[in-house]
Amino acid sequence: MKHVLSIVLLLSLWSCDYFDKKKVYSEDILAEELKTFNWNDVDEYPSFQSCDSTTGKSNRKYCFEQTLRQILNRNLSQHHIVVSEEITDTIALEITIDNQGTFFINTVRCHESTRTQIPQLDSLLRRSLDSLPKIYPAIKRSQEVATQFVLPVIIKLD
Repeated sequence: MKHVLSIVLLLSLWSCDYFDKKKVYSEDILAEELKTFNWNDVDEYPSFQSCDSTTGKSNRKYCFEQTLRQILNRNLSQHHIVVSEEITDTIALEITIDNQGTFFINTVRCHESTRTQIPQLDSLLRRSLDSLPKIYPAIKRSQEVATQFVLPVIIKLD
């Protein structure tokens, strides 16, 4: 009986590790979650009210970009731009839309010859996009977030 009691006592001492709980820290959980987080993609792209009925992530992105291009083309067509030689260029507008839906043009990239022919190009583009309708910011995990992207715009002047 003494042997049985000592075996039970010995087993119970080894099994104490079984009851030890490992502490899990919220910082560790967050760090692990952030490793799997794709920072370069959003759940919903920025949008205009006119794009609300559009379904699908890629369709909404396309609608947003097309609406920007239409507004830009409509506003630029009101200006009389005179050039000495034909221009065909793809201009890259680096754009930011913050988490409040505010629109910024960060940079306008184009060929140097285009800049020489149209020195006021930056200001024309910025003024053409000054009066945009309300922009709904991008959504990432149910939070409104800032986004940056490049909008290519083709300029063709004869």
